[in-house]
Amino acid sequence: MIRHPAPSATRGLAVGLDVLLTVLVAVAVILAPPRSTVPAVLVALVLVGLYVWGRRTVHVHEGPVDAPRGAWWPDAAWVAALTAAWVALLWLSPAALWVAFALMLLQMHVLGPHRGVVAVALTTVVAVSEGLVVQAGAGEPWTGFVLGPVLGAGVAVGVVLGIEAFVRESQTRQRTVDELTQVRRHLAQAERERAVTDERARLARDIHDTLAQSLSAIELLLRAAEESVGSDDDRARDLVGQARGAARDSLAEARRVVQDLTPAELERTTLLGALRRLAESTAGAADDTGPGRTRSLAVSVHAAGRVRPLPVPLETALLRVAQSALANVAQHAGARRAQVTLTFEPDTVTLDVVDDGAGFDPATTGPGRSGGRGFGIPAIRSRVRELGGTLALEAAPGSGTALAVTLPVSPTEDAS
Repeated sequence: MIRHPAPSATRGLAVGLDVLLTVLVAVAVILAPPRSTVPAVLVALVLVGLYVWGRRTVHVHEGPVDAPRGAWWPDAAWVAALTAAWVALLWLSPAALWVAFALMLLQMHVLGPHRGVVAVALTTVVAVSEGLVVQAGAGEPWTGFVLGPVLGAGVAVGVVLGIEAFVRESQTRQRTVDELTQVRRHLAQAERERAVTDERARLARDIHDTLAQSLSAIELLLRAAEESVGSDDDRARDLVGQARGAARDSLAEARRVVQDLTPAELERTTLLGALRRLAESTAGAADDTGPGRTRSLAVSVHAAGRVRPLPVPLETALLRVAQSALANVAQHAGARRAQVTLTFEPDTVTLDVVDDGAGFDPATTGPGRSGGRGFGIPAIRSRVRELGGTLALEAAPGSGTALAVTLPVSPTEDAS
């Protein structure tokens, strides 16, 4: 729990008590009868010594005002000793009657609103009794000796209770501020963790859609080159050259991912140009590495609607979706044809990737599932969801696959 210093009202009350008690005790000693001066000084020194000891030992209002107070040791013992010393000083010097007011404030402050009121009542009885004894001996009116202590007791109780009500409200407000601060810290920590998680997911998608697919293509090209070594050296060199080109592209892409820049493909051309280049590389890799190289893959790219530049996040997402989808077509579908269509609408853009391959069961997609499609479709779905788009997937074993991604485009977001 956060600890706070005592409110200024409580500290002010304590300092005021110090000054008031010291002055009133000094007045009682000065006004003591000549025959009682020395004993009064000694008792006054005892009273002040007890007060100083208690102020250094008894810690009041370090916690909430409503916390239990007035323990028998040292709180109640200190107040009882001070009261006994005051009674002795009052017996020696009638002027010590005024010390009762400071003592009442201290009793309320130390013992709390319950035990403190009882102590104040007892002190008032002693003060009134002493006053009546003095009045009887001096023949003075009794009203002042009664009303003075009673009114003093009422003022002491009212002042302390009022100050404690203020302190209670202040401490309640401080607890609320502490709780809000703690909640804000938790929210900030949760937001940081969410941002880290989102960034990790984004990097995982980028690596899957670029580096992982490129490395897979390089592995397939090198495997085909290995098979051609000795029987068709020209073809082997051509495949190695393609693998080297893919490796260079992968290196450039790795640098882009690290620097978090726009995709290298989009820096050199438009989205349609990047899709056409992707289609050529996908078809070439499939032709050179297909089982037995008896089937070829033709990948075509079409555009519909008014072609226009899009915001970089949308173009990046569409390119990554196409990369992931065509990588699945080349590696798993066994398709002869694949078609990529980019449709521009006033407020949306749609990417369709359709192939005539072996298809698959969409229920088997997901991390850790079989079929080699463990991360691609979930990654596409996550990327599309982040941009507020929709994903439609139609597939069945032996019936090909159709994937459609639609992303919203605000007229003010067009890059044109």
